[in-house]
This record gives sequence, C-alpha cells and structure tokens, in this order.
Amino acid sequence: MALLLLIHIALFSTLCFAADPSVFLDFKLSYITLSPLGVPQRVIAVNGAFPGPVVNVTTNYNVNINVQNQLDENLLMTWPGIQMRRNSWQDGVLGTNCPIHPKKNFTYRFQVKDQIGSFFYFPSLNFQRASGGFGPIIINNRNIIAIPFAHPDADIVLLVGDWYTKNHTALRTTLESGEELGMPDGVLINGKGPYRYNSTLVPDGIEYEIINVDPGKTYRFRVHNVGTSTSLNFRIEGHNLLLVETEGFYTTQQNFTSFDIHVGQSYSFLVTMDQNATKDYYIVASARFVNETVWERVTGVAILHYSNSKGPASGPLPVAPSDIYNQWSAMNQPRAIRQNTTASGARPNPQGSFHYGSINVTDTYVIQSLPPVRIDGKFRATLNGISFVNPDTPIRLADLHKVKGAYKLDFPNKPHDRTPHMDRSVINATYKGFIEIILQNNDTKMQSFHMDGYAFFVVGMDFGVWSENSRNNYNKWDAISRSTTEVYPGGWTAVLVSLDNVGVWNLRVENLDRWYLGQETYMRIINPEENGKTEMVPPDNVIYCGALQSLQKESQSSSAMALHCGNFKLFLTLAITILALYFHF
Repeated sequence: MALLLLIHIALFSTLCFAADPSVFLDFKLSYITLSPLGVPQRVIAVNGAFPGPVVNVTTNYNVNINVQNQLDENLLMTWPGIQMRRNSWQDGVLGTNCPIHPKKNFTYRFQVKDQIGSFFYFPSLNFQRASGGFGPIIINNRNIIAIPFAHPDADIVLLVGDWYTKNHTALRTTLESGEELGMPDGVLINGKGPYRYNSTLVPDGIEYEIINVDPGKTYRFRVHNVGTSTSLNFRIEGHNLLLVETEGFYTTQQNFTSFDIHVGQSYSFLVTMDQNATKDYYIVASARFVNETVWERVTGVAILHYSNSKGPASGPLPVAPSDIYNQWSAMNQPRAIRQNTTASGARPNPQGSFHYGSINVTDTYVIQSLPPVRIDGKFRATLNGISFVNPDTPIRLADLHKVKGAYKLDFPNKPHDRTPHMDRSVINATYKGFIEIILQNNDTKMQSFHMDGYAFFVVGMDFGVWSENSRNNYNKWDAISRSTTEVYPGGWTAVLVSLDNVGVWNLRVENLDRWYLGQETYMRIINPEENGKTEMVPPDNVIYCGALQSLQKESQSSSAMALHCGNFKLFLTLAITILALYFHF
C-alpha cells in the first residue's frame, strides 16, 4: 500500500507540474473535400472538422496543444490575442518559430495568463487560412473574477469570413503573378454557405448554419472575422446586439442594430430572444464598404431558429448600413467603443498602464502602408517602404546562438521618400517603453493591423494624414484595449502600448493578401538585465532551422491527453483506489 501511495504522488508531481490546471489537446491538420458554396474544393480541417474545434479554457490555465502536420507543406499555428507572457517561443509565426514540416508535429505549451474573452486560432503560413484550419478560443473567467454582466444562458460562436472557391495555393499564385484576388465567391458562417434567401444568387443544396434558441433567453454571440480580406457587417434580423467585449477586454455596453467586423477582429454581443416566433430570423454577414449591388453575392446567411418557431425565414434580408460612400459616418462606430473601467477582470496588462493618459510616451512610430508595387520583378507590399522577408533563422534563436546577419534592427520610425525594397528590418523596441504607433493607411482598402504579444490602447482614428496636432483629439481616459484594429483607407489609427512583454513580436496587416506580400515587421524587446524572470528559455522541443539546422534532432510523434489536469487526478485517484482494493483482497 505504501508503494502505491508513492506511485500516486510521483505521477501527480510529473503530470500536474504547475499549480494552475492544465488542458491537453491534439490538433491534426489535414485536407478534406467540401462544397461550402456548392463547388467541391480542398479545405484544411482540424481533427477532420471545418472549422476546427473550440479551445475552451479558463484564465490562468496551462494549454498544451500537439499540432500534427498532415498537409503537404510547412505549417505553423498562431493564437492572435493570446499574449504569451514572456513566451514568444509559442507565438507560431516565422519570425519566432521554425515551421513544422509535413508528417511532423510540435506541441505548443502556453498559459492564458490573466485573459478572459473571445479569440481564434489559425495557420499562419502560406496563405493557409484562406482554406481553413481556423477555430475559436474561449477563455472563461474564474469564479473570483466577476464579469460585468449577468451570465448568459449559453454561448454561441460564429466564425464568419469571405471565401473563395479556389484554394489557398491557387490564390497565392494569383498574388505572385501581380494580380489582385478580386471579389470573393461568398461568405461562410461556421464553414457553411448561405441559406437560400435568393434563388438566383444562392444555388440549391447549399448547407447552411442553423442557430437554435429558446424564447426569453439571452445568449452571448462570440463573432470572429476569420476571412481573407473583406470587412463584414454583422446583424440579426429584428434583434439588438449589446456589445460587451473586444478580444478579451470588456466594453461599456451599447446597443447596435448591426456591427462592422473587420478581418481578424473578434467581438462578443449579448442578444436576448425577445421576438415574436411566428417565423425564423436571418443572421447576416455581408461585405462592407463595397458597391453592394456588384458584391451582392458576398453575403453569408444563417438562420436563427426559435424553439417555438412557426415557419421558415422569409422576405428580404435586413438591410446593411447605407453609408458605404460616407465612411466618415461609419467611423463613428469604432470611435464609440469604450473600455469598461469598472470591470474587475480583463484589464490591460500591466495593471498600471490602465491610466495610460498620464504615462510619458518614449518613442513614436508612424507606419505607412501603400498599395502593392513591383520590387525586383516581384509583386510586393510595404510598410514604410520595406517589404518584409521572413528570416531563415527565427530572430530570438538567432540572438541566443549569435547568428550574424539574420535580421536588421533598423526599421524606420517614419516613412521615407526612397525606393521600396525587400528586407529583414525589425523594430528595435525598448523594454518597459511606452510607445505610440500611428498606422497610416495610404492603400485603397480597409485594413486591419494586429500586434502579437500585446494589447494596445486605440486612442485615435481619423481620415487624412496624421500630424502631431492629431494628439489633441486622443482619448486619454477610456480607449478600448485590443490586439487588432481597423485603419480606414485614406486614414490613420493611433495606438499606445506598454512594452513589458519581453520577446520578439509580430506587427502585421491582418488582411491575408497584404500580409502575404510583405506588410509586416517585428518588435524585438529585450531586457538588458535579463535574469531568467522576464523571458522564458526556449522550450525543450524547440525546432531549429536555417543557420541552426544542425542542432535539430529527429522529432518523435506524440499525442496530448484531452483531459484537464484536475480530471486526470480524479481518474488516477480512482485507478489507485481500485488497485489498492485489488491488492488488499
């Protein structure tokens, strides 16, 4: 019996190695054939499903996801909005990670530290998100951290996005040839095509999403734009959308009849089922800031089905805002989003930066995006005249192993009047600095900018060219925090960020076409007095490539247990008890 007790303790100490609970998942990425818009095509599935499974955890959980690459090309998974505190090794982009080769696997290990809210994951390489591989992440609050609204009766996740019937490899070829992708073939909602609201625009036999609800109940709709490049307007016929969260941060609560969601953004809305259930209702996600007549087919339609509904949805779709030619008006919506300063959780990290209006800015970067041009015969896009080329050796690994020439610390802090060129130029950011970044969109399209490893305060947004006088109109008290923000064409967005998270972090345009063509860079943030407390060491399963290829050991396939550590303890306790009874008798 004493021996059994020792085995019990030993197993607990090795399998449950941290004070916070752990969750173990296996993700198998592979190709499957589906016809979401009525045309058979190859899509990327996770564990055979499209979209992939939800990662549903609680704040402070340790997450272990073993990613197995069953595609025919390199793979990395990224987790935008998850801040990876001190741990850029798990970020899943080429500047920080070597790729997972076909038939190989890699286990991501990270903690969802002090975050609560709605996020999603996706493959970051080779335009793969345009073929799928994405799925939702839900980070729940612990009981001791109250959310600033009554708990909804249930969660409903909606992954919406524009969709092409060409797969990601064909779309890459189009971009590389110097052509724009053109109008998408439709919009998917949870991987499914539109309900046949129009017999001309929607062919018969399309599978569509049905959301089942009960009258009188309130649901939290977690809506993510996982598309390629199209901004969408989201609305539910006859129902109000009460905005409560953006990418892990609580907002002041405001009602909207429809809401613009740009590429890479995530929002939570509370929706109460208070309509007469004489019929079903439309859920719509349609292309925004385009000629609606020409782009009419770029519309996703799902069905909201009351349990006591007496008939199918009918009639015209609820109309989208009619201000596509008056973007000044449309900008009022993102400007109106405010931080809930009384919420007890989901605060910017570090806590002290919540009073950002009184912190002195230590550096300013004006980052300008322009339409694609030819550089050395290649179709490329730029930030401050530089089209980023991914390093052969990830940046921080190159630092630790003293690899020379892997990248340059010379990204310019403002646009220069010089010939566009391709380079590996990154931002030499200062640890514990408080920087101002102005994202100036001189491209012709609405863009979303994303920053890994951080949330930033969106303090200003306007049309025209930013100037120092623009600071007079900054929101210095309750600007929303998030990791992805829209930047209107011909306009600018200003963000402030406290650089407390050591590592190398991607700053990019989230629109896949521009990102693929080079509109990205990295922030290198190093603590000069590093003592092992501000940055984790590389994980024991780190992948080596480029100049460090010789260090790579043959990886072994492994699997992760889809069990919470606490549940595993219960299972193990029962097993030990049964063994003890067996030996006793």
